[in-house]
Amino acid sequence: MKFTLLTHFKEFDKRSNTGQLVLEILGEAAEQLQWDRLKPPPGLVEEIESGGVALVYPGPRDQEKDDADDLSGIKRFILIDGTWHQARKIHQRSPYLRKARRVSLTPAGESQYNLRKNQKESCLCTAECVIEILLGIGMTEHAEQLRQRFLAFIRPPGAMRGEAMGS
Repeated sequence: MKFTLLTHFKEFDKRSNTGQLVLEILGEAAEQLQWDRLKPPPGLVEEIESGGVALVYPGPRDQEKDDADDLSGIKRFILIDGTWHQARKIHQRSPYLRKARRVSLTPAGESQYNLRKNQKESCLCTAECVIEILLGIGMTEHAEQLRQRFLAFIRPPGAMRGEAMGS
């Protein structure tokens, strides 16, 4: 099982990016690739074409599949790592991503991510998506490790934007 974070170049230096938590907790089971419109990652494109790869992206699941909720058989999950505006742009400008099986998560609760303005309602950040997938495939120990790291990373509920932790 592998998680690929297809990351917008502006995300690498943002302190609010949760992709770094995924890499930290999952180690070799996760990788981060910088998205490039003109140069798609060749290994990733080949793997998508051979099957067993799913793109986690909001919207309708693959309607032609009766097992759209079934995460078995997926060897690699691709998550677009960036703001919602950046993710939409990456998805629209990457035809190879449309060849991957598309899964849309149904979270158990609302997002707890609170480090950026203009969050989309009912959408999860990168770390929360990975937590949901890990739970869905039975990797509860890794999911809990990532959840605890994520909760330590975000601001406590009610804290003001820019407020230092522990203030």
